[in-house]
Order: sequence, then structure tokens, then C-alpha cells
Amino acid sequence: MIKILFVCHGNICRSPMAEFILKDMLQKHHISHPFLIASAATSTEEIWNGIGNPVYPPAREELARHGISCEGKRAVQMKRSDYGDYDYLIGMDTMNLRNMERITGHKRGENPDKIVLLLEYAGRADSISDPWYSGNFELTYEDIVEGCEGFLRRLKETGML
Repeated sequence: MIKILFVCHGNICRSPMAEFILKDMLQKHHISHPFLIASAATSTEEIWNGIGNPVYPPAREELARHGISCEGKRAVQMKRSDYGDYDYLIGMDTMNLRNMERITGHKRGENPDKIVLLLEYAGRADSISDPWYSGNFELTYEDIVEGCEGFLRRLKETGML
């Protein structure tokens, strides 16, 4: 089983979009290899009294425009134990990567494939723009699709799929 955790700041826009986009890609490409795909936040800003907020409505609407549902998803915070529980910890921007290192207690270079920026799989060192601030959910969707396609290519190239 391949275990993937997508991570962003609040777990209400980018990381849940990536979670559900990848799940949709696997289904559409009829990839039957077992995956565990989840998403989490580096902050607690979207989690109140232990209950996470749902996916931000414009992010949910952008997914729906592409026939993807994220029904029932609520924000959760990344835990130190996620480093051992997941094969890939995939961040949306460089600040996420720094916070992931702080939370897990592990540096990015220790295991080159463990803590990664999503768009690196597409050959880009860019961050996924946070649509909470930019308002451009379509661009965020497109960048996440590009990163997820690159991730699947990498899995195939390395024989994981």
C-alpha cells in the first residue's frame, strides 16, 4: 500500500483539493494498486474544540466543477507520527515544508522522497498558490492536477505502480 499525506496550512483548500484530485485520477485511470490518501494542516486555525472546518466552499465548488466530491472532509492537524505512518508527505508550499519539518522532527533531505513539494513532481520548484489569498481556485486546481500527474508518473517510473 502506498500512503500519501497532502499538507497545507489550514487543510481547507489546497491539501484537500490534492487529496480528492488524486483519488479521482486513480479511479479514472483504473489504477487498482492500494493507496491510502489523506490530507492535513500544519496549523490549528481551522480546527475548533477538536472539530475541523469543512473544505472551504470555493475550493469545494472548484472540485465539483470537475465532477469531484469532497463530501465529509474536515480539517485535521498533521501529527509527529505521520512521518512514520505515511510514505509521502507532500506539501503545497515552502512554508508548509518548514512546518512539516518542525512537526515531524525530520529534515527534508534525510529521506529525499519523504517530505516533498507537490510541484517538484512536475519538474517545478514552485509553490501551489494559496487560493484563500489569491482567490484563483482554478489556477490552484490546475497546478495540483499537474503535480498529481507528475507524482503518478514518478510512481510508474520507479516501479511503485
